[in-house]
Amino acid sequence: MNKLYKLDYSSPLGIIEIAGTDEAIYSILFNEQDKVVHALQEDTPEVLKECYTQLDEYFKGVRQEFNIPYIFEGTDFQKTVWNALTQIPFAKTGSYKDIAVSIGNEKAVRAVGSANGKNKLSIIVPCHRIVGSNGTLTGYAGGVWRKEWLLKHEREFETK
Repeated sequence: MNKLYKLDYSSPLGIIEIAGTDEAIYSILFNEQDKVVHALQEDTPEVLKECYTQLDEYFKGVRQEFNIPYIFEGTDFQKTVWNALTQIPFAKTGSYKDIAVSIGNEKAVRAVGSANGKNKLSIIVPCHRIVGSNGTLTGYAGGVWRKEWLLKHEREFETK
């Protein structure tokens, strides 16, 4: 793999660490730092700067879709699940079962849940939009409170 760069974005939910190469983003993860460690540098690749900008637009309520190059690192099944997550529209939700059905494997609900939890591209691959089949909030790697905030934020800025 090419050199990995990092850039921190200070969101309303805490620091988000963006990691990627000159070509693509590999991860966008909440961390529990209280200050920016990886600031913009002279050699920060354009793709990381663009990801930072698109996250900023998302949090300001002016962006509902992302169009930055990213790379999934996982099994073929995980990649299939993550691609299916990107089909859940802004401010809408789905369940593990919905995803399992959409990938043609309706019995794989638990495996979908496991893959969902391993998503390293928070927000742009919207695993926060997955809720329990009864509509309750399920776990979220960044914390259920963040998931709740993100869903409320999206509903607030949803295009009517």
